Amino acid sequence: MTTLTRPGHVQFGDLLLGPGTPYGWKKLTGWNELPGIDSGTVPRSGVHGAYPGALLAQVRTITLDEMVIRAEPGRIGATVAELEAATPLADDEQPLLVHLDDRGPLLVFARVIRREVPVDPAYGVGVATGGAIQFEASDPRRYTPDVLYAETRLPEPCLHWHRDDGGDLTRGIPASTGNVTAHNYGRAPSHPVITIRGPVDRPSVTNTTTGTVLEYDIKLDAVDELTVDTYASTVTLNGTENLLDAATGNSHPEETFTLTPGRNRLAFRSATPPDPSACLSLRWRSAHW
Repeated sequence: MTTLTRPGHVQFGDLLLGPGTPYGWKKLTGWNELPGIDSGTVPRSGVHGAYPGALLAQVRTITLDEMVIRAEPGRIGATVAELEAATPLADDEQPLLVHLDDRGPLLVFARVIRREVPVDPAYGVGVATGGAIQFEASDPRRYTPDVLYAETRLPEPCLHWHRDDGGDLTRGIPASTGNVTAHNYGRAPSHPVITIRGPVDRPSVTNTTTGTVLEYDIKLDAVDELTVDTYASTVTLNGTENLLDAATGNSHPEETFTLTPGRNRLAFRSATPPDPSACLSLRWRSAHW
Protein backbone atom coordinates (compact mmCIF):
# COMPACT_ATOMS: atom_id res chain seq x y z
CA MET A 1 0.00 0.00 0.00
CA THR A 2 1.30 3.44 -0.92
CA THR A 3 1.77 5.69 2.11
CA LEU A 4 3.96 8.44 0.60
CA THR A 5 2.55 11.84 1.47
CA ARG A 6 5.27 14.41 0.81
CA PRO A 7 8.60 15.03 -0.91
CA GLY A 8 11.45 13.18 0.76
CA HIS A 9 9.49 9.99 1.30
CA VAL A 10 10.84 6.70 -0.02
CA GLN A 11 8.84 3.49 0.27
CA PHE A 12 10.18 -0.02 -0.27
CA GLY A 13 7.44 -2.59 0.03
CA ASP A 14 5.67 -1.59 3.26
CA LEU A 15 8.69 0.24 4.72
CA LEU A 16 8.47 4.03 4.71
CA LEU A 17 11.65 6.10 5.02
CA GLY A 18 12.19 9.84 5.24
CA PRO A 19 10.44 12.70 7.07
CA GLY A 20 8.35 11.64 10.03
CA THR A 21 9.90 8.16 10.23
CA PRO A 22 12.83 6.79 12.28
CA TYR A 23 14.81 6.42 9.03
CA GLY A 24 16.12 9.70 7.66
CA TRP A 25 18.38 10.13 4.66
CA LYS A 26 20.40 13.00 3.21
CA LYS A 27 21.55 11.79 -0.21
CA LEU A 28 20.01 9.80 -3.06
CA THR A 29 22.06 8.62 -6.05
CA GLY A 30 21.10 6.68 -9.15
CA TRP A 31 17.55 8.00 -9.31
CA ASN A 32 17.63 11.17 -11.42
CA GLU A 33 20.68 9.94 -13.35
CA LEU A 34 20.47 7.91 -16.53
CA PRO A 35 21.36 4.25 -15.93
CA GLY A 36 24.49 2.78 -17.44
CA ILE A 37 24.34 2.16 -21.18
CA ASP A 38 25.37 -0.76 -23.39
CA SER A 39 26.22 0.76 -26.77
CA GLY A 40 26.02 -1.13 -30.02
CA THR A 41 28.05 1.54 -31.83
CA VAL A 42 30.92 0.12 -33.91
CA PRO A 43 33.90 1.99 -35.44
CA ARG A 44 33.98 2.74 -39.17
CA SER A 45 36.82 0.94 -40.91
CA GLY A 46 37.76 3.48 -43.57
CA VAL A 47 36.81 6.90 -42.23
CA HIS A 48 36.62 8.74 -38.97
CA GLY A 49 33.77 8.01 -36.62
CA ALA A 50 31.49 5.07 -36.08
CA TYR A 51 28.20 3.49 -37.07
CA PRO A 52 25.64 4.37 -34.38
CA GLY A 53 24.13 1.27 -32.80
CA ALA A 54 21.35 0.58 -30.35
CA LEU A 55 21.64 2.07 -26.87
CA LEU A 56 20.33 -0.35 -24.24
CA ALA A 57 20.00 0.70 -20.61
CA GLN A 58 21.60 -1.42 -17.91
CA VAL A 59 20.12 -2.09 -14.47
CA ARG A 60 19.47 0.94 -12.30
CA THR A 61 21.35 1.08 -8.99
CA ILE A 62 19.78 3.39 -6.40
CA THR A 63 21.45 4.31 -3.10
CA LEU A 64 19.99 6.02 -0.06
CA ASP A 65 23.09 7.42 1.61
CA GLU A 66 24.05 9.31 4.74
CA MET A 67 21.12 7.79 6.60
CA VAL A 68 20.27 8.70 10.17
CA ILE A 69 18.28 6.25 12.31
CA ARG A 70 16.71 7.73 15.42
CA ALA A 71 14.92 5.52 17.93
CA GLU A 72 12.99 6.11 21.12
CA PRO A 73 14.95 5.37 24.31
CA GLY A 74 15.55 1.66 24.64
CA ARG A 75 14.24 0.88 21.13
CA ILE A 76 17.26 1.18 18.86
CA GLY A 77 17.49 -2.59 18.55
CA ALA A 78 13.81 -2.96 17.64
CA THR A 79 14.02 -0.05 15.18
CA VAL A 80 17.03 -1.54 13.41
CA ALA A 81 15.38 -4.98 13.45
CA GLU A 82 12.36 -3.53 11.62
CA LEU A 83 14.68 -2.08 9.00
CA GLU A 84 16.51 -5.41 8.61
CA ALA A 85 13.26 -7.37 8.26
CA ALA A 86 12.01 -5.01 5.55
CA THR A 87 15.27 -4.99 3.54
CA PRO A 88 16.39 -8.65 3.30
CA LEU A 89 18.39 -10.33 0.58
CA ALA A 90 15.64 -11.76 -1.62
CA ASP A 91 15.19 -13.07 -5.15
CA ASP A 92 11.92 -11.23 -5.80
CA GLU A 93 11.75 -7.52 -6.53
CA GLN A 94 9.41 -5.23 -4.59
CA PRO A 95 7.95 -1.83 -5.44
CA LEU A 96 10.29 1.06 -4.65
CA LEU A 97 8.59 4.46 -4.77
CA VAL A 98 10.51 7.72 -4.51
CA HIS A 99 8.79 11.08 -3.99
CA LEU A 100 11.31 13.86 -4.56
CA ASP A 101 9.39 16.95 -5.64
CA ASP A 102 6.18 18.43 -7.01
CA ARG A 103 6.10 15.88 -9.85
CA GLY A 104 4.97 13.25 -7.37
CA PRO A 105 6.29 9.72 -6.82
CA LEU A 106 7.81 7.45 -9.43
CA LEU A 107 8.14 3.69 -9.19
CA VAL A 108 10.66 0.96 -9.95
CA PHE A 109 10.74 -2.69 -8.93
CA ALA A 110 13.93 -3.49 -7.07
CA ARG A 111 15.66 -5.60 -4.45
CA VAL A 112 18.20 -4.75 -1.77
CA ILE A 113 21.85 -5.47 -2.59
CA ARG A 114 23.52 -3.57 0.30
CA ARG A 115 22.54 -2.38 3.76
CA GLU A 116 24.77 -0.55 6.26
CA VAL A 117 23.93 0.43 9.83
CA PRO A 118 27.14 1.81 11.43
CA VAL A 119 27.63 1.36 15.16
CA ASP A 120 29.46 3.99 17.22
CA PRO A 121 28.97 5.41 20.75
CA ALA A 122 25.79 7.25 19.68
CA TYR A 123 24.17 3.90 18.88
CA GLY A 124 23.80 3.26 22.60
CA VAL A 125 21.57 6.34 23.01
CA GLY A 126 19.38 5.49 19.99
CA VAL A 127 21.12 7.16 17.03
CA ALA A 128 22.89 5.48 14.10
CA THR A 129 24.43 7.81 11.51
CA GLY A 130 26.11 7.29 8.16
CA GLY A 131 24.10 4.25 7.07
CA ALA A 132 23.04 3.30 3.55
CA ILE A 133 20.63 1.09 1.63
CA GLN A 134 21.35 0.19 -1.97
CA PHE A 135 18.77 -1.16 -4.39
CA GLU A 136 19.05 -2.74 -7.84
CA ALA A 137 16.21 -2.48 -10.37
CA SER A 138 16.48 -4.98 -13.23
CA ASP A 139 14.14 -2.79 -15.31
CA PRO A 140 15.83 0.64 -15.21
CA ARG A 141 12.78 2.62 -16.25
CA ARG A 142 10.90 4.70 -13.68
CA TYR A 143 7.11 4.48 -13.86
CA THR A 144 4.13 6.50 -12.75
CA PRO A 145 2.41 4.42 -10.05
CA ASP A 146 -1.03 4.49 -11.68
CA VAL A 147 -1.80 1.64 -14.08
CA LEU A 148 -3.43 2.83 -17.30
CA TYR A 149 -6.02 0.76 -19.15
CA ALA A 150 -7.49 0.61 -22.64
CA GLU A 151 -9.95 -1.77 -24.25
CA THR A 152 -11.56 -2.44 -27.61
CA ARG A 153 -13.60 -5.13 -29.30
CA LEU A 154 -13.35 -6.57 -32.78
CA PRO A 155 -14.88 -4.41 -35.52
CA GLU A 156 -18.67 -4.58 -35.67
CA PRO A 157 -20.90 -4.06 -38.68
CA CYS A 158 -22.54 -0.65 -39.00
CA LEU A 159 -25.58 -0.41 -36.80
CA HIS A 160 -27.70 1.87 -38.96
CA TRP A 161 -27.81 3.80 -42.19
CA HIS A 162 -28.64 7.44 -42.70
CA ARG A 163 -28.92 9.92 -45.50
CA ASP A 164 -26.47 12.76 -45.83
CA ASP A 165 -27.50 16.32 -46.66
CA GLY A 166 -27.56 15.49 -50.35
CA GLY A 167 -30.02 12.68 -49.87
CA ASP A 168 -27.54 9.88 -50.60
CA LEU A 169 -27.62 6.81 -48.45
CA THR A 170 -24.41 6.53 -46.43
CA ARG A 171 -23.02 4.03 -43.99
CA GLY A 172 -23.70 4.33 -40.29
CA ILE A 173 -21.12 4.41 -37.53
CA PRO A 174 -20.01 1.02 -36.21
CA ALA A 175 -20.36 0.36 -32.49
CA SER A 176 -16.72 -0.80 -32.42
CA THR A 177 -13.96 -0.14 -34.92
CA GLY A 178 -11.47 -2.55 -33.36
CA ASN A 179 -9.11 0.38 -32.83
CA VAL A 180 -7.98 1.98 -29.59
CA THR A 181 -5.49 4.66 -28.51
CA ALA A 182 -3.00 4.14 -25.67
CA HIS A 183 -1.11 7.15 -24.26
CA ASN A 184 2.34 6.85 -22.72
CA TYR A 185 2.88 10.13 -20.90
CA GLY A 186 6.56 9.47 -20.17
CA ARG A 187 9.72 9.74 -22.23
CA ALA A 188 10.67 6.05 -22.32
CA PRO A 189 8.97 3.16 -24.14
CA SER A 190 6.59 1.12 -21.99
CA HIS A 191 5.80 -2.60 -22.30
CA PRO A 192 2.08 -3.34 -21.96
CA VAL A 193 0.40 -6.50 -20.73
CA ILE A 194 -2.13 -7.52 -23.37
CA THR A 195 -5.18 -9.69 -22.70
CA ILE A 196 -7.31 -11.16 -25.49
CA ARG A 197 -10.64 -12.80 -24.68
CA GLY A 198 -12.51 -14.95 -27.19
CA PRO A 199 -14.27 -15.97 -29.23
CA VAL A 200 -11.66 -15.12 -31.85
CA ASP A 201 -9.66 -17.01 -34.46
CA ARG A 202 -6.02 -16.08 -35.09
CA PRO A 203 -6.09 -12.83 -33.11
CA SER A 204 -3.68 -10.03 -33.87
CA VAL A 205 -2.88 -6.63 -32.43
CA THR A 206 -0.93 -4.03 -34.39
CA ASN A 207 0.62 -0.87 -33.04
CA THR A 208 0.06 1.17 -36.18
CA THR A 209 2.20 3.97 -34.72
CA THR A 210 5.31 1.75 -34.74
CA GLY A 211 4.27 -1.00 -37.18
CA THR A 212 4.86 -3.76 -34.63
CA VAL A 213 2.53 -6.77 -34.86
CA LEU A 214 1.60 -9.62 -32.52
CA GLU A 215 -0.39 -12.46 -34.11
CA TYR A 216 -1.13 -15.96 -32.79
CA ASP A 217 -2.32 -19.02 -34.67
CA ILE A 218 -4.90 -20.07 -32.12
CA LYS A 219 -8.67 -20.21 -31.83
CA LEU A 220 -10.03 -18.84 -28.56
CA ASP A 221 -13.46 -19.83 -27.28
CA ALA A 222 -15.62 -17.41 -25.32
CA VAL A 223 -14.21 -18.69 -22.02
CA ASP A 224 -10.56 -18.46 -23.12
CA GLU A 225 -8.11 -15.71 -22.22
CA LEU A 226 -4.72 -15.18 -23.87
CA THR A 227 -2.26 -13.03 -21.90
CA VAL A 228 0.86 -11.53 -23.46
CA ASP A 229 3.41 -9.95 -21.12
CA THR A 230 5.55 -8.05 -23.61
CA TYR A 231 8.36 -7.26 -21.15
CA ALA A 232 8.66 -10.82 -19.85
CA SER A 233 8.09 -12.18 -23.40
CA THR A 234 5.50 -14.68 -22.16
CA VAL A 235 2.29 -15.85 -23.84
CA THR A 236 -0.10 -17.87 -21.68
CA LEU A 237 -3.54 -19.37 -22.25
CA ASN A 238 -5.90 -19.20 -19.27
CA GLY A 239 -2.98 -18.40 -16.98
CA THR A 240 -1.17 -21.72 -17.36
CA GLU A 241 -0.46 -23.02 -20.87
CA ASN A 242 2.62 -21.57 -22.59
CA LEU A 243 1.75 -20.58 -26.16
CA LEU A 244 4.86 -18.65 -27.14
CA ASP A 245 5.32 -20.97 -30.14
CA ALA A 246 1.84 -20.05 -31.44
CA ALA A 247 3.19 -16.78 -32.88
CA THR A 248 2.81 -16.61 -36.66
CA GLY A 249 5.42 -15.54 -39.19
CA ASN A 250 3.83 -12.07 -39.21
CA SER A 251 4.45 -11.60 -35.51
CA HIS A 252 7.34 -9.63 -34.05
CA PRO A 253 9.18 -10.73 -30.89
CA GLU A 254 7.02 -9.86 -27.89
CA GLU A 255 9.75 -7.77 -26.24
CA THR A 256 9.76 -5.41 -29.25
CA PHE A 257 6.09 -4.51 -28.79
CA THR A 258 6.17 -1.26 -26.83
CA LEU A 259 4.12 1.87 -26.39
CA THR A 260 6.31 4.74 -27.51
CA PRO A 261 6.16 8.11 -25.73
CA GLY A 262 3.00 9.91 -26.74
CA ARG A 263 -0.04 8.49 -28.52
CA ASN A 264 -0.08 4.92 -29.82
CA ARG A 265 -2.84 3.70 -32.14
CA LEU A 266 -3.63 -0.02 -31.86
CA ALA A 267 -5.75 -2.27 -34.08
CA PHE A 268 -7.35 -5.55 -32.95
CA ARG A 269 -8.20 -7.97 -35.75
CA SER A 270 -9.06 -11.62 -36.47
CA ALA A 271 -8.52 -13.98 -39.39
CA THR A 272 -12.21 -14.87 -39.74
CA PRO A 273 -15.36 -12.71 -39.66
CA PRO A 274 -15.14 -10.96 -36.31
CA ASP A 275 -17.28 -11.78 -33.32
CA PRO A 276 -17.94 -8.41 -31.65
CA SER A 277 -17.94 -9.99 -28.18
CA ALA A 278 -14.19 -10.73 -28.45
CA CYS A 279 -12.17 -8.22 -26.47
CA LEU A 280 -8.64 -6.83 -26.36
CA SER A 281 -7.42 -5.01 -23.24
CA LEU A 282 -4.07 -3.45 -22.33
CA ARG A 283 -2.52 -2.45 -19.02
CA TRP A 284 0.61 -0.30 -18.78
CA ARG A 285 2.31 2.50 -16.90
CA SER A 286 3.81 5.65 -18.35
CA ALA A 287 7.59 5.20 -18.36
CA HIS A 288 10.43 7.66 -17.70
CA TRP A 289 14.20 7.49 -17.92
